[in-house]
Amino acid sequence: MYIIRQNEDFPPIEYASEDGLLAIGGDLSLKRLTAAYQRGIFPWYDPSQPILWWSPDPRMVLFPEKLKVSKSMKQVLKKGNYRVTYNEAFAEVLRNCASINRKGQSGTWLTKEMIDAYKGLHQLGMAISVEVWEETELVGGLYGINLKEKQVFCGESMFAKKSNASKYGFIHLVRKFSAEGVKLVDCQVYTKHLASLGAEEIPREEFLKFLK
Repeated sequence: MYIIRQNEDFPPIEYASEDGLLAIGGDLSLKRLTAAYQRGIFPWYDPSQPILWWSPDPRMVLFPEKLKVSKSMKQVLKKGNYRVTYNEAFAEVLRNCASINRKGQSGTWLTKEMIDAYKGLHQLGMAISVEVWEETELVGGLYGINLKEKQVFCGESMFAKKSNASKYGFIHLVRKFSAEGVKLVDCQVYTKHLASLGAEEIPREEFLKFLK
C-alpha cells in the first residue's frame, strides 16, 4: 500500500488496489484536493482512519443525455412543490450531508476536516451546492466538485429530509449541465439509486480520458 508523506505526489493510478484504494496519508490542502480531482482521485474515510485516497475501476458515471426520469418523478417535477437554488447554502448542505442518517452506516465520512476543506474549494469556485427548498425550509441538496475546464462534475454527497428532495435537485442539476455542455457526471461507485437515474459503470481508463 502506498503511503503519501508530506509534499509527496500521488502514485500512478495503476497502483490502486482491486477495490480502488490508491494511497494513504497526505493532507487535505486545497492544492492536493485540486490535483486529486483533476486526476480522478477522491478522499473517502471515516474518523477512525487516516486519509484514504480512491480511484475505483470501474467508475460509476452519468452521461447527462442518458438521464432517466421515472413517470412518478416526472409527476413530482410537474407539481413543482420544491424550489431549487445553487450555492445559496453551501455550508448548510454540507452539515446536512454529514448528519443525515443513512441505512447501513453508523457514522459519517464528512469529518470537520473534510468540511473545512470543501468550504475552501467552494471559496475557490470549485465546490458547488444545489439546494432544494420547500417554502423556506431546506429539505434536500447535494454538493460536488465542478471541473469546468474539463466539463466534468464530480458528485460527492446528497441528502433528503422529504421524499424525492435530493433526486429533485439532482435532476435539475443534470438538466442544467446538459444545456451547458457538461460531458460527464462522476458518481464514483455503483449504487442502485444512481443506476435508476441512468448512471452506468465504465472502465477507469475510459473515465480518465475525460480528465486529460
